[in-house]
Amino acid sequence: MLAKIDSLEEFDEVLKKESKFFLLKHSLTCPISHAAYTEFEKFATENQSVSTYFLAVQDSRPLSNEVAEKFHIKHESPQTILFSNGEVLWNASHWKITNRSLQGAWGENQ
Repeated sequence: MLAKIDSLEEFDEVLKKESKFFLLKHSLTCPISHAAYTEFEKFATENQSVSTYFLAVQDSRPLSNEVAEKFHIKHESPQTILFSNGEVLWNASHWKITNRSLQGAWGENQ
């Protein structure tokens, strides 16, 4: 399941309902981000039991900034963050976002 989040309210709902999930901060205009999105989408397709969400930075700048501030993670785009019980377990950016790195992060943080 790959679902788009557009607002802080939607993100807060995900934090409440999901014990563990990935979030991708995606830039609609960046080729590196497009490659990361493709890898993220592949991971989501191959791992349907894993909750996966994304936000488009251009459409949801306030949400993107809030995630960076609230969880003390320097904003990057693209950036993938693994959350568990409302805390950040892992994050990666740019070319480090691959199906393999996502599989590894998920497996190491079971």
